[in-house]
Amino acid sequence: MTIELTKEARKAAASSIERYFKENMEEEIGNVTADALLQFFIEEIGPSIYNKAVSDVQARLQSRIMELDVEVYEDEFGYWQKRQRKR
Repeated sequence: MTIELTKEARKAAASSIERYFKENMEEEIGNVTADALLQFFIEEIGPSIYNKAVSDVQARLQSRIMELDVEVYEDEFGYWQKRQRKR
């Protein structure tokens, strides 16, 4: 699966990279270089982050499925017990 950012997110990310270089490195980089670096991060590191997120979601869903019987359990054959309580 290809990881893609929206145009707006890509622009914001590239701007953030430019700012990071300006404030933390000895040299500034331009927009084209920042965008190329962003593309490298997306292709090289992005899949690891994406796979971790998928794994986290799977674990959370599995946990919720394990709790399902508690959340939606209904006692069986309770008609007569309910009727006795009403008397």
